[in-house]
Amino acid sequence: MNLIEELRWRGMLHDFMPGTEEQLASGMTTGYIGFDPTAQSLHIGNLATIMLLVQLQRAGHKPVALVGGATGMIGDPSGKSAERNLLSEEALAANQEGIRKQLEKFLDFNSGANSAEIVNNYDWFKEFSFLGFLREVGKHLTVNYMMAKDSVKKRISADEEGDRTEGLSFTEFSYQLIQGYDFYHLYKHKNVRLQMGASDQWGNITSGTELIRRIDGGKAYALVGKLVTKADGTKFGKSEGGNVWLDPNLTSPYKFYQFWLNLSDEEAEKLIKVYTLLSEAEITAITAEHKQAPHLRVLQKALAKDVTIRVHSEDEYQAAVDASEILFGKGDLQTLQGLREDVLLSVFEGVPQVQVARADYEQVASVSDLLSEATGSQIFASKGEAKKMIKNGGVSVNRQKVLGPDDAVAFDLLQHKYLVVQKGKKNYYLIAVI
Repeated sequence: MNLIEELRWRGMLHDFMPGTEEQLASGMTTGYIGFDPTAQSLHIGNLATIMLLVQLQRAGHKPVALVGGATGMIGDPSGKSAERNLLSEEALAANQEGIRKQLEKFLDFNSGANSAEIVNNYDWFKEFSFLGFLREVGKHLTVNYMMAKDSVKKRISADEEGDRTEGLSFTEFSYQLIQGYDFYHLYKHKNVRLQMGASDQWGNITSGTELIRRIDGGKAYALVGKLVTKADGTKFGKSEGGNVWLDPNLTSPYKFYQFWLNLSDEEAEKLIKVYTLLSEAEITAITAEHKQAPHLRVLQKALAKDVTIRVHSEDEYQAAVDASEILFGKGDLQTLQGLREDVLLSVFEGVPQVQVARADYEQVASVSDLLSEATGSQIFASKGEAKKMIKNGGVSVNRQKVLGPDDAVAFDLLQHKYLVVQKGKKNYYLIAVI
């Protein structure tokens, strides 16, 4: 597989240095991407970058993932408008472990010569003295060269305009020098000839190729993918807000699945090429089927299924599908009963939740009493209003139509605790019996 051509048809290729294609064609090439452990999890913006490593390995090359225990202590200014909050060594160590486990879901660490590796730049920076770094590394790149990088110029100009909160500290200014040394170290000790990343990393990566040239006289290469952005055009970033995380504790599998399912047709057609390993022929067929009946969302469902299974599991994907059917009228009582409590709460997170004491619940005389007075008039303002809608067939509890307003309360509590009430077509409530 030709990596450049594969990335090109997938719409993942942004730019690469001259000679990169020839290097890749010459034989197995070791390439790396760095991930800063500034959060306990990677997100789907990072996942697009991980897919560059996945495609590199599929093309027969060797991927190296660098978890930046050292650079994570500083913070990369690329694409940022303000200084990052610095984390403790303990927090960084915990984040590194979480990221390592996520990377192992995507890269093959037992494939022979091109098995993936994970390295930590803290291992070679921890013994580096400040003066030693200045003597051995700092003297090789001029301030003029470093100032010319777009990520630096943007923040410097903000400082010159008087916005001190968005200026660039020396700490972040030094980031490209440290990342450049990472490339040099891996070039010398791991035979790494290629660094990849998102397009906003071009300046940092080329600083590494320049450092290698100036220190060693060697040749190294850079390749960057297109930056995957949110609908508003901003990047997916750990400090940017509104992220979709790979950690199920930060973004539930249900919400993760829903994110992909709710993409526009245009976004889904673009991202299915980036985030899945489906072939060009398969994606073409899925896209054609989708265009025949867009309302069925074939494209979004194929993308959501593929990514949810790989990030989470087949079971979590199926749970997300079952949960999705609840809100769209297809799920029945059995589907509801099959949902774990965390999935149930995730589905109804934005739905009004009403608590009823268990003792009060057990003494409620009728369904209309439960849905009005017992729930503090939060579902129906009065018993009369509840009775009227029940008689008109507009109320369901746990996906079962309530037939009589004076019926006794005899529902099976979901997870021994919950009732899902549907009022009309679109109004849902979750009763928690505590």
